[in-house]
Amino acid sequence: MIINDFVKNFIREHAGDDLSRLLLSASRYPDINIPFVVDQIAARRRIREKLPSWHGIEDLIYPSRLAVEQCSSEQTARYRQRLVGREDIVCDLTGGLGVDSYYFSRKAKEVIYIERFADYAQAAVHNMAVLGAGNIQIRQGDATEMIASLPAPDVFYIDPARRGKENKRLFALSDCEPDLPALLPMLLAKAPKVIAKISPMADIRHTLDLLPQTSSVHVLSVGNECKELLFVIERSSERPVPVYCIDFTTEGEENTFRFTLEEEQEIRLLPARCVQTYLYEPNSSLMKAGAFKSLAVRFDMEKLAVSSHLYTSGRFTDHFPGRVFRVDEVIPFQSKTIKSLSAKYPKANIAVRNFPLSVEELRKQTKIKEGGDIFLFATLLSDCSKVIIAGKKYR
Repeated sequence: MIINDFVKNFIREHAGDDLSRLLLSASRYPDINIPFVVDQIAARRRIREKLPSWHGIEDLIYPSRLAVEQCSSEQTARYRQRLVGREDIVCDLTGGLGVDSYYFSRKAKEVIYIERFADYAQAAVHNMAVLGAGNIQIRQGDATEMIASLPAPDVFYIDPARRGKENKRLFALSDCEPDLPALLPMLLAKAPKVIAKISPMADIRHTLDLLPQTSSVHVLSVGNECKELLFVIERSSERPVPVYCIDFTTEGEENTFRFTLEEEQEIRLLPARCVQTYLYEPNSSLMKAGAFKSLAVRFDMEKLAVSSHLYTSGRFTDHFPGRVFRVDEVIPFQSKTIKSLSAKYPKANIAVRNFPLSVEELRKQTKIKEGGDIFLFATLLSDCSKVIIAGKKYR
């Protein structure tokens, strides 16, 4: 893996090419490792938004496309910096592309990067030198075999691989590699804190049962898409465990909501009797964490129905962590009204919440095209009546 001026210039000139065609034309460029170059171009396209501060650095090497797909985004990696101290020694057991190790190194005293694949580790040696991260030790090998011989760090960081044979996605924590629940006693015997990055598909309550020494949970979403769960595990931890819902908006804002699962379970809510002036849709981190009743109490809103997860109020509630709509009308879901709906709303953004039809089925029935500034929410009210709520985005 070499990035010299000749290769960099070739990558620059072919950055917009069709990559399949470029691969097929490899014989035209005998002095260029075309498969390697194609991977570099594909990786750079992928990190344009994911890792903007790395995107313009031409000397960086990407060992595979998969490494870029699986690496953390810049926003989530920067958030993880908050979970370590300035005097901490952090050991990254699953180094990969090195994004997490790099951002930990910008705050922590020292970082130990461990990676079992030699080409990834070689790329990390090169990249960390390019990035000027001199406080990172690069070690190649199987982390599970190296733990006993490591100097005791302050924090272990682990991001278990969630892909098995034939690149199949894995969701059960015990199926991932390394097996975190099995490895955890050894990690906590060596370090007082473990930070684990978990699939956004994982069930939080079930994972807490598997990781009983969890001291906090962090649900991270970027642009209203849930990206990952972070479990901070410590030798001495107490219940209830705080859950932090963090959403990084496309406008550059950060919305934070803290609650506990015990708090959520104890709340008793009366559902809304009707849809009022404003409609509220929580961001994806809140939806994933299940902060449904806590949200209503905290922001003094009414929940439309037990499973609808939409909220309403007569007066505008500022600082709500999600989207807010001003309601124009509430339309009963009846055959007569549905058939004539497209006459009033030929184009609209349609969403369903706790509703028997999918978005595709609704579009087929209503003949409403996608787009415009109107939003239609098909949902159930507390009396189980089906309605479509029409409105425009207010904030």
